Amino acid sequence: MKPIAVVGPTATGKSELAVTLARALGGEVINADAMQLYRGMDIGTAKVTEAERRGVPHHLLDVLDVTETASVAAYQRDARAVIEGLLARGRTPVLTGGSGLYVQAVLDDLQFPGTRPEIRARLEQEAERAGAAPLYARLAECDPDAAAKILPTNTRRIVRALEVIEITGRPFSASMPTPGPARYGAVLIGIDRDVAELDERVESRVDRMFSAGLVEEVRLLAGKGLREGKTASRALGYQQVLTALDTGGDLGAAAAATKQATRRFVRRQRSWFRRDTRIHWFDGADQDVAERVLSVVAK
Repeated sequence: MKPIAVVGPTATGKSELAVTLARALGGEVINADAMQLYRGMDIGTAKVTEAERRGVPHHLLDVLDVTETASVAAYQRDARAVIEGLLARGRTPVLTGGSGLYVQAVLDDLQFPGTRPEIRARLEQEAERAGAAPLYARLAECDPDAAAKILPTNTRRIVRALEVIEITGRPFSASMPTPGPARYGAVLIGIDRDVAELDERVESRVDRMFSAGLVEEVRLLAGKGLREGKTASRALGYQQVLTALDTGGDLGAAAAATKQATRRFVRRQRSWFRRDTRIHWFDGADQDVAERVLSVVAK
């Protein structure tokens, strides 16, 4: 019995496949999407509904309030505990999501250097004054490998990388493992689609989210502190809608901005996962994809 990790870009069909695999293998699903950790962030994250789960238990969904900051270290601890508990009960863990660092934290020997509040505070203040761009430029100069794996707009991760560099005197990328055999003997399955098709799926997905009430969801969460959440407020769709609500902007423009940002994110995800040579890749458009994956898992 081996855990399975179903990874790949947004909107490829990972969640549905993970449920199908779990049902076929007597397993349970473990969320590896950082934004689906948050309670109430349902529409904008395309969180699987009870009906879509088809009776398969799901873990690490809805475990954080929007005011809390998601932590890769905490996720690593919690996800590994769930996996080990499932294995002990003879259940197949099916880890799925598009947050590459979260998946890597579970399956690889990813270490987390300590933190220094005074350094973190200084870097955060600098980011507030000047924005993320100067910090990202600094990171790109001193640790280009780390910069290549971090979005230029991801202020939190940029600050963390610079903090680790200052604390340890080593590149942040030095704390990232070189992929070897996956922990627990896990089988990594990648799901992707033709670029043009995936762009169309992103367009349709965002349209459905706005039609299904994303703006109302953001308004509700704003009343629960979404603006103050360092992680949750930056989620795709939520960030764009918050900006529109706070500035009196056009919600149609917010939808267009969400589509553009999601397409960029998809390309970053694809680049991240394609570097991992352990992943067996499948076309999400293949109607027999579940059967093909099961044949690989059985080997």
